Amino acid sequence: MTATKSPLKWQQLWQRSVLDRYIMNQTIAPFLFGVGLFSSLGIAVGVLFDLVRRVTEFGLPITLALKVAFFSTPQFICYAFPMSLLLATLMTYSRLAADSELVAMRSVGVSVYRIVLPGVIFSLLVTGLTFWFNDWVVPESNHVAAITLEKALSGDRPQFQDNNIFYPEYGPVVDEQGQERNVLTRLFYAETFDGDKMYNLTVVDRTQGNVSQIITAAAAQWNPKINKWDFFDGIIYLLAGDGSFRNILRFQEEQLQLPKTPLELAQRIRDNTEMTIAQAREHLKLLRFSQDEQGIRKISTRLHQKISFPFACLIFGWVGAALGAHTNNSGRGTSFAICVVMIFVYYTLFTTTGAMGVAGALPPIVAAWIANGLGIVFGSIVLWRVAQ
Repeated sequence: MTATKSPLKWQQLWQRSVLDRYIMNQTIAPFLFGVGLFSSLGIAVGVLFDLVRRVTEFGLPITLALKVAFFSTPQFICYAFPMSLLLATLMTYSRLAADSELVAMRSVGVSVYRIVLPGVIFSLLVTGLTFWFNDWVVPESNHVAAITLEKALSGDRPQFQDNNIFYPEYGPVVDEQGQERNVLTRLFYAETFDGDKMYNLTVVDRTQGNVSQIITAAAAQWNPKINKWDFFDGIIYLLAGDGSFRNILRFQEEQLQLPKTPLELAQRIRDNTEMTIAQAREHLKLLRFSQDEQGIRKISTRLHQKISFPFACLIFGWVGAALGAHTNNSGRGTSFAICVVMIFVYYTLFTTTGAMGVAGALPPIVAAWIANGLGIVFGSIVLWRVAQ
């Protein structure tokens, strides 16, 4: 007498809590093992080799090298989360299959989807942890590591752009044919910057459609109390609509309503790995003001990747559980081999599509999510075939 399979109902997903606890407990140990293994490999390859070279060739103090290595560790731990989930779910479900526990579960009417569910739930929990870790811990630790290394290698050299600060600002205009297009509305240039003041400035203002004024000044400083620029020892050339000089005003000190953006651009700009999602969005706004298409594509792609990457944990957990539930994939050696291949394929695809997004060959959102989408399709197909 054979048992008939009843259709899966959502109410049944939460009934067998013992099954959930059992599979999750079996998954925790290989997951922690994977985190330690993959993060150690990442730190060794991505950080330690380079730091050893800097210590031996450039005289980087060992204490600073250890500090850089310590603050670089969270990034590689974050990278290890998806890989560790894939290894953990593969090993757990492969062992259950090898010991015929999956066969026993299915013989009493437990569907493959119900068996895989604890692995998916565990993956969701790690996805949330990865999202928090990748947005709150990793950016700040990467920033501290980068600043520490830069100060150690550059000595007293300033950590900001100290000359030729150039900032174009664009705005929409409607031409005679009624079509809207972006044109240069303001041009800001400063010859030098000492971290507090900018010197030898020229500002060309075209906010009224034509060149309405040209400002030159010996120095300028941002005034945070009133959100304006204090210009010192300068001249304002006022122009008429036909481009002729209308008036010339000399001043010793003048407050002007100009955007703070040039000062923000002159400061040390964090790398995309040092930015939280909120900081990346703010930086994207600055780039859109200056119409830096290459920079906009790069930050947009990295911003979408920062959001999509944590969901790789869910994808890897889903795929690992589906592959592990296949009775032919038994054994730790097979699990590890499949894990290595899957990691190589996913990260190669993730990196390649990200580069295509930066280059403009793919829209940023497509470039960031295509690897996850293909992973979902692959895992769903494998799980469906196992369930048949």
